[in-house]
Amino acid sequence: MRFILICLALLAQDATYKVKLETTAGNIVMEVHRDWAPIGAARFYELVRSGFYDNSRFFRVVAGRWAQFGIPGDPRLAAEWREKTIPDDPRKESNTRGTFAFAMTGPGARTTQIFIALGDLSYQDKDNFAPLGRVIEGMDVADKLYSGYGETAGGGMRGGKQGRIFAEGNAHLDRDFPKLDKLVRATIPPQ
Repeated sequence: MRFILICLALLAQDATYKVKLETTAGNIVMEVHRDWAPIGAARFYELVRSGFYDNSRFFRVVAGRWAQFGIPGDPRLAAEWREKTIPDDPRKESNTRGTFAFAMTGPGARTTQIFIALGDLSYQDKDNFAPLGRVIEGMDVADKLYSGYGETAGGGMRGGKQGRIFAEGNAHLDRDFPKLDKLVRATIPPQ
């Protein structure tokens, strides 16, 4: 019910909002377009406002492809949200460099994980990855997020490499993948 109320409240607001990601590599500013993916935009807003992404890691970074975040560092919080899916938005925009979307394993599987397209990912359009918006500042920062671990730190949801992140959180990532960049805080700056 709370999520539905947030969705309704957002529909009455401005057509866009910004999210500032403060990272160990620098700041990234994302502009969310509610009309591109209204359900995803509402979930992202809810998660950012609640501090969900704070003190997490960019656990899946593949140079020229994507930078993914969205599993909290606290395993209890990760477990609480792991199965809270949202319905799909129809894809209205293409997954090109600088756009960002929810990661998913198939229809009706979006939860909390976001990826930033570091290159042209339009080949994913057929799978209905619905971009929420575009990075408007700090794409150079996104490009320099540590990518040396590639898929090994927490590959795609289908890759089966995220279980330890959910179970152990930052303790696992900081111990076994210490070079990962941190998402220090995500905020919605005043418009």
